[in-house]
Amino acid sequence: MLSARRHSHVSQGMSLLLVLGMIGILVLAGCGSRPAATEAIEEESELIIAQGVDATTLDPNMHAEAPTTNVVSNIYDSLLIRDEDGEIRPSLAESLSNVDDHTWELTLRDDVEFHNGEPFDAESVRYTIKRILDPENNSPQAGDLSAIKHVEVLDDYTVRLITHQPFPTLPAQLVDRQMVPPIYTEEKGADRLSSQPVGTGPYRFVSWKRDEKIVLEANEDYWRGTPSIKKVVFRVVPENSTRIAELQAGKVDLIVNVPPHQAEDLESSPDTRVERVPSTRVIFVATVSDEPGPLADPRVRRALNLAVDAESIIDSVLQGNGIPLQGQPVTENHFGFNPAVDPSGYDPQKARDLLAEAGYQDGLSLEMDTPDGRYLMDKEVAQAVAGQLQQVGVDVSLNIREWGVFVERIMNRQTAPLVLVGWGNSTFDADATVYPWFRTGQRFCFYENAEVDQLLDDARETMDEEARLQTYHQVMEILSDDAPWIFLHQQMDIYGVSERLDWTARPDERIEVFDADIR
Repeated sequence: MLSARRHSHVSQGMSLLLVLGMIGILVLAGCGSRPAATEAIEEESELIIAQGVDATTLDPNMHAEAPTTNVVSNIYDSLLIRDEDGEIRPSLAESLSNVDDHTWELTLRDDVEFHNGEPFDAESVRYTIKRILDPENNSPQAGDLSAIKHVEVLDDYTVRLITHQPFPTLPAQLVDRQMVPPIYTEEKGADRLSSQPVGTGPYRFVSWKRDEKIVLEANEDYWRGTPSIKKVVFRVVPENSTRIAELQAGKVDLIVNVPPHQAEDLESSPDTRVERVPSTRVIFVATVSDEPGPLADPRVRRALNLAVDAESIIDSVLQGNGIPLQGQPVTENHFGFNPAVDPSGYDPQKARDLLAEAGYQDGLSLEMDTPDGRYLMDKEVAQAVAGQLQQVGVDVSLNIREWGVFVERIMNRQTAPLVLVGWGNSTFDADATVYPWFRTGQRFCFYENAEVDQLLDDARETMDEEARLQTYHQVMEILSDDAPWIFLHQQMDIYGVSERLDWTARPDERIEVFDADIR
């Protein structure tokens, strides 16, 4: 289960959010900067990271995937950051004040430049937020900031965010909003930004050979200090066994998604180690229930949940590396979790009875999409789910999709009726999961419920913590009963790490190279 240390991190992060919302002003201090290097960076200081999939874009405003975030968060900076202890800290914004329920004021650093020499200032903030919210850009991040009405530039380094209604989670939402250069983006266009990014971050873009590798080099003029690692290479290595072999051979330094059954080999070697951390990511099978068909019937969706034994999948496929979801889409470490929700449990006979009651006594056939190599044992988990559904008469045709195709199908709402997905939520607030997935009209919503819509809107508009919590408790009860997902598990992130690398895994899946070092 989650460690006491991990739980305290979440509590600290939430406490800071409450200070921001209730007191109304906070000057953020101590950004965790490292001192500027006193010696030149060594030529051999190179870090090679192997992910299972490639980035989908290098435009930080036009994606919603962790593998892409791992790359772009080393090129760009956001207004605020969350440190490894879960605390919200300053970054490009030095201070944040809640002027009133509809107004947030940011004071920006005045000593930051983009990699091309363009200054970072209030116009950069206005431009980036406006760009995310522009419907023509179709950003998957737009829903996160939809409460912002407009951005007001007070002077070169002071900006106000005016919201349509009170927006208590805005500080947490600013953590992952990376700033782009207005002049470069306008002159060169979005396509150039997506393939030749220009940020303010610790690493500059060098090259990208799609589906092979992305190369970055240290920004020696970085405002937080010179990075200790000179060169970073993100390699694409889809096969688990290949990633492990390359780590063991010393060809890479850090790999993601180590299969549990192969972790022991890395732990027993003097040259490698394994880092495990309970993730903010949950794994589930989303159902397309807002279209005509069997999944529009909640009895069918409940039957699917009753037919799947998540605990046995964790034990057999993941070898215990996961935590069962409690009949709701967030974990116990997220604000809004409802401990009173009673998970449906595993009951295949009741599942058959519900299917018969819904008119499918002879069974039914459904397709399911899954990626391969993006989440821990994702294909194998999907196969296990399909096998269990088969036992109650649901014949599942499994489509194993390449990651880029998988993402494109979700973004364009062209998925199969069932789709195995993982969703990370590093805000530690239910809003960042339930709003995009269950609010009608949002990018990832395949579900319609007017009562849930109203509750989610209400939760977004109140600054009162207890009132928000009770609202989310109602949402979790409805979702547990309505079963728009097959609730599976909270992911355990498992990394393979070279002993020459000084790096600690984070629960939000972020690989922050600036905080790492080569021993």
